[in-house]
Amino acid sequence: MRYLATLTALFAASPALAASGPFFSLHNTNFIVLLGFLLFIAVLFYFKVPSLIGAQLDKRADGIKAELDEARALREEAQTLLASYERKQKEVQEQADRIVSHAKQEATEAGEQAQENLKASIARRLRGAEDQIASAEARAVREVRDEAIRVAIAAAKDVVAKKMTATDGNKLIDDAIAEVDAKMH
Repeated sequence: MRYLATLTALFAASPALAASGPFFSLHNTNFIVLLGFLLFIAVLFYFKVPSLIGAQLDKRADGIKAELDEARALREEAQTLLASYERKQKEVQEQADRIVSHAKQEATEAGEQAQENLKASIARRLRGAEDQIASAEARAVREVRDEAIRVAIAAAKDVVAKKMTATDGNKLIDDAIAEVDAKMH
């Protein structure tokens, strides 16, 4: 109802109704304008402008659809790549965690091995020191014994030299030569 009232108001105020004389006359400008408009519309239809416009709009719609499909495909590819990179990142993180735990384990084992090696080295050094001490004791005992023997020989020499006469000495030398001769032959 409202639409009808608006349409009536437009026709009532239009200049078409204000023109004088018959409407279908070439002297009526409104008729000429109507003929020009109809001729324009006919030329548009003759040159198939609506179908060209429709084709352009369809082409534009197809281009937009192709762009949307391409964007959708790119989005899916990007999501696939993102999932792939996230999976790779998780794998790399797991590998890094394994490497760190392996390195910690190796460091622990290396520390334990170093402690064992240190204990073995200390034990070897202690044995070496004990051997050196024993060797030094044996050398000291031997030196003391050798010195005691030398002192005893010197003392015996002095005692024998004081108590022995030249004839006793010659007799001992002859006995020693005879004994050596008997052992040699």
